[in-house]
Amino acid sequence: MKLLLVCTSGGHFSTMRRLESFWCNHERVWVTDPKKDTKLLENGEKVHWLPYQAPRDILAFWQNIPRVFKIVYSEQPDIVISTGASIAVGFAIAAKFLGKKFVYVESISRSEELSLSGKLVYKFSDEFYVQWPNLCRKYPKAIFKGYA
Repeated sequence: MKLLLVCTSGGHFSTMRRLESFWCNHERVWVTDPKKDTKLLENGEKVHWLPYQAPRDILAFWQNIPRVFKIVYSEQPDIVISTGASIAVGFAIAAKFLGKKFVYVESISRSEELSLSGKLVYKFSDEFYVQWPNLCRKYPKAIFKGYA
């Protein structure tokens, strides 16, 4: 199985790294922004570097969209997995448009309400994981799987 692991640097990257027990056994390609923490991927991982897309930055979203579609189309992953943040939105749309499964893992910091990215990708997600059980009552598609 080929995975496309999509996340921004910082906490979202840390969350994706904590899911290593799942993705380490599969062919994978990363998509993230080049920061100090994510640069460690250059040691043995295939990475597509995208410019950082700040939350609510519509211009950066539209600038990234052609590359997002190109990455999903050229890599042909079986599953696109994202831990956020705003970079997830374009990949959720591209995955659905290109017939790929999209999985989202919401941030542990979201205990009462979904993030804006989470709200936007919720309808595109084939699987939507949360890290607080009470969110499953508000979002019926959400799956609680513990804390990552």
